Amino acid sequence: MSTGKIAVQRLSDTIAHELERRILEGALKPSDRLQPERDLAAELGVSRPSLREAIQKLISKRLLTSRQGGGTWVTDRLDAGFTDPWGEMLRQHPNLQTDLLEFRRVLESEAAAMAARRATDADLERIGEAYARVEALFAEGPSATVFEEQVKADLAFHQTIAEAAHNVMFGHLTASLFRVTHDNIDLNLRHLRRLDGDWLELRDQHAAIWDAVKRRDPAAAQAAVRRHIAFVEESMLARAQHEERESRAQRALKPGKAVPQSAG
Repeated sequence: MSTGKIAVQRLSDTIAHELERRILEGALKPSDRLQPERDLAAELGVSRPSLREAIQKLISKRLLTSRQGGGTWVTDRLDAGFTDPWGEMLRQHPNLQTDLLEFRRVLESEAAAMAARRATDADLERIGEAYARVEALFAEGPSATVFEEQVKADLAFHQTIAEAAHNVMFGHLTASLFRVTHDNIDLNLRHLRRLDGDWLELRDQHAAIWDAVKRRDPAAAQAAVRRHIAFVEESMLARAQHEERESRAQRALKPGKAVPQSAG
């Protein structure tokens, strides 16, 4: 039988809810370290014992973890359930790449359109900074010395746009998708490094996406992302064909015969 009393939420539950909200919205990302206990308690205006209790609640949910040597860190639990099986599936079944790109086209183009509608000034500043880093790194050309940084900057640019859609599902699904596709994106960019025209085209596509979002033009942002994904799909097909030709040439060699080196 109900007592008629109103349940009073514990302070630790309120703190846990606030930290959970930050994780959901992407203010706290996987591998981020929480501020020192003293600083975080002061920021939230709560006692350190209440904060510790809240952190333990989120550790029990596996949203946070304590690491040896000190500190509390955000886990990737919200994304890992998607990432773990699909990474292996894509490696074992390359034909899934077409389905993956189709999904990316739908997800990222709609996220870009929503970002063009909803982005705050702070969001646009973050996207602008992400774009500036992409452009600066890509301006160095297809350089092996900065290649990994180019891949990371490319992914960060698209992720920042997804977060500016202000829909937590878009933000987390896009982050999960990029973890799954990192190796494939790496291979595609390595293929594009060989072709100066395609490398310039990639830079132009990034510029078009950023321009549409900052002009707050949803239709243009959506179209720019769709063109980008179509270009990636074409690149993936070209890379697969190149690899098949290389493989066929290797099979045609007589045993013990070395592959001739190009004069260049």
